[in-house]
Amino acid sequence: MPGNPRAAKKAKKEADGPVIHNKSLELLAKVPADIEIAQAATCLPITQIGKTLQLKDDELEMYGKLKAKVSLKARERLKDKPNGYYVCVAGINPTPLGEGKSTTTIGLCQALGAHLNKKVVACVRQPSQGPTFGIKGGAAGGGYSQVIPMEDFNLHLTGDIHAITASNNLLAAALDTRILHEASQTDEALFDRLCPEKDGKRFFSPVMVRRLEKLGITKRNPSDLTPEERSQFARLDIDVSTITWNRVTDLNDRALRGVKVNQGPEESRISSQYNAGFLQRTTQFDISVASEIMAVLALATSLSDMRDRLGRMVVGYSKQGAPVTADDLGVSGALAVLMKDAINPNLMQSLEGQPVLVHAGPFANIAHGNSSVVADQVALKLVGKDGYVVTEAGFGADIGFEKFCNIKCRASGLSPDCVVIVCTARALKMHGGGPPVKAGTPIPEVYEREDLDLVTKGCCNVVKHIQNAAAFGVPVVVAVNRRWHDTQAELDIVVKACKDAGAAEAVIANHWAEGGYGAKGLGEAVERVCAEGKSDFKFLYEDSMTIKEKIEKVAKTVYGADGVDYSEQADIQIRRYESLGYGTLPICVAKTHLSLSSDPTKKGVPTGFRLPVREVRASVGAGFVYPLIGTMSTMPGLSTRPCFYDMDVDPETGGVIGLS
Repeated sequence: MPGNPRAAKKAKKEADGPVIHNKSLELLAKVPADIEIAQAATCLPITQIGKTLQLKDDELEMYGKLKAKVSLKARERLKDKPNGYYVCVAGINPTPLGEGKSTTTIGLCQALGAHLNKKVVACVRQPSQGPTFGIKGGAAGGGYSQVIPMEDFNLHLTGDIHAITASNNLLAAALDTRILHEASQTDEALFDRLCPEKDGKRFFSPVMVRRLEKLGITKRNPSDLTPEERSQFARLDIDVSTITWNRVTDLNDRALRGVKVNQGPEESRISSQYNAGFLQRTTQFDISVASEIMAVLALATSLSDMRDRLGRMVVGYSKQGAPVTADDLGVSGALAVLMKDAINPNLMQSLEGQPVLVHAGPFANIAHGNSSVVADQVALKLVGKDGYVVTEAGFGADIGFEKFCNIKCRASGLSPDCVVIVCTARALKMHGGGPPVKAGTPIPEVYEREDLDLVTKGCCNVVKHIQNAAAFGVPVVVAVNRRWHDTQAELDIVVKACKDAGAAEAVIANHWAEGGYGAKGLGEAVERVCAEGKSDFKFLYEDSMTIKEKIEKVAKTVYGADGVDYSEQADIQIRRYESLGYGTLPICVAKTHLSLSSDPTKKGVPTGFRLPVREVRASVGAGFVYPLIGTMSTMPGLSTRPCFYDMDVDPETGGVIGLS
């Protein structure tokens, strides 16, 4: 691709070898930094990308020339059109060495589109700014398989995460404000302020009607309510010890892991005057992508469904044990107003010009770690019969793919035709007993020379993930990502182990260095597997099973645990959720992604362990119950030397420097 002459010249100067040409890219033998490749590329106008999908003008909402939102009207227009093939990209249990799952998602998309002439759309999550400025860097893929413009992708994009942040914090403000007003007002005063007279009349707003329905009150004229009904309606009587809703920001900020609220002079006066010391409570911030609103966005199927899910979100419980929701606080309609544009997926492009829908980015531990339902649904209609949608599941397949199947597919009604499991020989060495690797320290020499024994031992991890996919009835293609120091003997061991374990195909891929051309064999394997039509997708558990039965099914089948142990607190929480009707929800286990077990140091395929459930929480609006295994941080911290040290702006061009 032609591009920025200065960036292209710099990349060319750094090349150690000859220039290699493929269909769409000029590839350098020494692969430049991701940002140099991205900035050297010429982006097509996003309207041109839209035309390749036959999107109509009124179905694209432009955000500049290079990104746009896709209206859900496109899905409605194409509702009678058959879906394309649905491919999920997952991985082995990740290591600090990196396996290239996002890179594979984009590389496969480029292979199918640019080199196999298939209609294809990639669907990926929007990254948080926390890791972007922290230690991980961006998440646009890498090398010659990236989403561009890289800077837009990794930073603000179209503002969806900012909308989530504002919505989350509005709900937190409404919650604390309601507690304060209830502490300082009588029931009658509360009711009069909630339903003031206007022109001699009182009325209930639409969101108030939702609370009346929850209480079983059929009257719709505020003046008709009895004193008891007025008290029921106006006083939520929140038990502050049960509050589960935190404020959020989209940055890594360890100082916000513990904060005190209601410390102002007016709040202190009310706390003292009304004996309401509970107002001045200790709470914390989470990172924005950990907000339940992010999970709601990812699992909602329409604007109206999102509105209902926002209303059902539980922020705490009353002193009588009743759940208190965003609807009860009267703020759910306002949340929907803030989120109404965010429901539409964002259209971008790959380096080789394939369409990419970037939408939602929920945590992969306390949430389900997949991009949005609506992005996948829209994409499947846009590519149509014989087209391909390549979507990515977060973390390893024991977390991301399990939740893709049991949570996302339940919400969407879709089922995958194939799963691609990504691994590298180098990462498998760690699972075979190789030494630990820490960020910022030199990589042990064993990972950069041939060691057939470590690779052989480590194959047990990818084999377990192949077996797990079989439990869902989904055929597997393994992508063995080649690295410069891999030997052919090591790669051959991995390919053979995967095929012996039941993978339909196992393919060596090199899309990081060669773009779509390097994943052409992978694309052909995916084509063959999808065309065979052997997917017999099934959920791992039924809705009717109890919460404990669901947890144990996942623990034993997917993780290989001998059983599950519950704390006393977890037992109490499970009983509460089942009594409230939440027992039919799917479960979303929040555990370490670094091991199949609950111990991140246990690599390979651990045995002889039990899963310890410390606590169980419910994201009722998103629609799942999540057991917590061990300590789970929802606010990352910054290291001594974060990525932001390398970032700046070129004052001449306005371009971003140092984004990784």
